[in-house]
Amino acid sequence: MTQGVVHIHSAPRALTPHIEWAASGVLGMPCRIRWEEQPAHRGMLRGEMTWRGREDTGARLVSALRGMHEVRFEVTQEATTQEDGSRWSCTPDLGIHYAMTDRAGNTVLGEDQVRGAMERAGADPTALRRELGIALGEPWDEELEIYRHGAEGAPMRWLHRVG
Repeated sequence: MTQGVVHIHSAPRALTPHIEWAASGVLGMPCRIRWEEQPAHRGMLRGEMTWRGREDTGARLVSALRGMHEVRFEVTQEATTQEDGSRWSCTPDLGIHYAMTDRAGNTVLGEDQVRGAMERAGADPTALRRELGIALGEPWDEELEIYRHGAEGAPMRWLHRVG
């Protein structure tokens, strides 16, 4: 068993019952999210929920939400003794980014990801920096950052870019 958080950074009001329904279907129990106005995008709502489930639950939640093209979200899954942690980020423009995470929540790149970035970049250090940034999810972080900063006193966790 593992646990994690679903962060809905922005969703149209009309999709909120569908988001709860999709999460309920994955978790096998009714899910209710406390929705609040998203100050970064007028007319959109934001919310979060914690979850507990099997080690495939994070991926199943992402699969259930991915067809809702107007929704910006992140799903995190804590590491277990058998599995690395995970973070999925999704925006309408960029789609889904997946990253393995360590116990501290740092993104971990695998050898194949690093070698692929090196191969695509060739001898160009600027291209290598860009490829590694994509592998780390920087474009998703840049697009989601404004949505992560919720209203004062909101239950949303503040996430800050480090480095």
